Amino acid sequence: MASSDKSSTLAKRPVKDVYAVSRLVREARATLESGFPLLWVEGEISNLAMPASGHIYFTLKDEAAQVRCAMFKGRNRQLRFIPENGMQVLLRVRVTLYEGRGEFQLVVEHMEEAGSGALQRAYEALKHRLGEAGLFDDAHKKALPKIPNTIGVVSSPDGAAVHDILTVLARRFPDVNVIIYPVAVQGADSAKQIADAIVTADQRQECDVLIMGRGGGSLEDLWSFNEEKVARAIFACQLPIISAVGHEVDFTIADFVADVRAATPSAAAELAVPDAQQWLYKLQGQTRRLTLLMTHYLQNEQRHLMHLARRLPEPKAALMQQMQRSDRLEKQLHQAFQQQYKQRQQQLSYWSVRLKHPQAAIEAQQYKLTHTCSRLRHAMEIRRDEQTRRYQDVNQRLQLQSPMPMLNQQQQRFQQLQTRLHSLMKQTLVSKQAYFKQQIRTLSAVSPLNTLERGYSITTDGQTGHVISESASVVVGQQVNVALQQGQLICQVHETSDD
Repeated sequence: MASSDKSSTLAKRPVKDVYAVSRLVREARATLESGFPLLWVEGEISNLAMPASGHIYFTLKDEAAQVRCAMFKGRNRQLRFIPENGMQVLLRVRVTLYEGRGEFQLVVEHMEEAGSGALQRAYEALKHRLGEAGLFDDAHKKALPKIPNTIGVVSSPDGAAVHDILTVLARRFPDVNVIIYPVAVQGADSAKQIADAIVTADQRQECDVLIMGRGGGSLEDLWSFNEEKVARAIFACQLPIISAVGHEVDFTIADFVADVRAATPSAAAELAVPDAQQWLYKLQGQTRRLTLLMTHYLQNEQRHLMHLARRLPEPKAALMQQMQRSDRLEKQLHQAFQQQYKQRQQQLSYWSVRLKHPQAAIEAQQYKLTHTCSRLRHAMEIRRDEQTRRYQDVNQRLQLQSPMPMLNQQQQRFQQLQTRLHSLMKQTLVSKQAYFKQQIRTLSAVSPLNTLERGYSITTDGQTGHVISESASVVVGQQVNVALQQGQLICQVHETSDD
């Protein structure tokens, strides 16, 4: 009886679902991985381990908690930096559970430095939004003036960028005017100052082109030129703007909005103005070419004129030919008259012999002969008058075709061109002399000899000849040379001081 009661009691108890450790950990892992999507986590690296396998293991922590992380070899090959303990990073992770130790951990898909990473995402987002708005389109880009009279510079007046720009402008095109719009190029208020300076320059319209920029730096240092207010000010400006921010590898939002992007501030100055020396060489070459072309043209015209003069016959020679022809025709006419007269005489003699009473016939023939002579004289006079008219007509035509008026006209044109050429050469010479004097004055202004004339001196190493600018580079007993305006001093150092 007791045994049966015990069996019935065991049968009524529910069967327990007992988890194995592996099952529990596996289901916990599945719950974690399905419950958390791919997400971003920011924290500080500690306990960093980088074994030979190529994987990276570390702990990500903040002020209140920490979690184990693993970044496998296939992912860490894309890292652009070397992780270190204490580094603040931004991770894209999958939440999981390491079954071997039952530890909660994060599998890292992507890692970037926290500060620059956030800025980079903000940069990419603003770049995409402004690009969609059309601020980067080439249709809005303005062309730079070929020869600007005044250049505006929006930058820090104490920075190296302004110095580089002024140096290049003075070397390439010293006559250009420069207006500096001083702004802070980094800091909390720098973006507003840059945007306000661009608006001010656009309102004043006192320069032909703007150069906006600064020297190199990190993404945080250049962030003022990634602000939307600066991009909007550049886009709204009617003046062409050259962006020269950072080094050649640095790209900012301002570079994409500006009309022209320069790799460095010095490159921006080279884009803004032409090389005056090259223009001078080009002008001299064109002057020589123009002179050569004018000389060749005048020589060709002169040869052509001489050729025409040789082809035209002399009026006197043509007149003599016509006179000779008239004499020949008159001689032929006289010979024909004599021959006709002889024939008539022969006919008269023939009829005189045959006729017994030739008086009537003689009178008839004499009348006919007289009439024929009259007609011959009249024909000769008509022919002579015709030859005279033809001679006068030929003479008049020869006078009209005379080359003398054309020769006089070409001579006047040659003198005018020669006068213009001499005037142009004289003006060019005066202009080049003025430019050469200006260059001499500019070189004299920056010459170190002027410094020596004001009482200063230049100290150099007695052996190497290098200029000594600080006392720390000189030792006691060293020989130095001191250059004065007149002559130099050879000295030996007895004592140095840092003051």
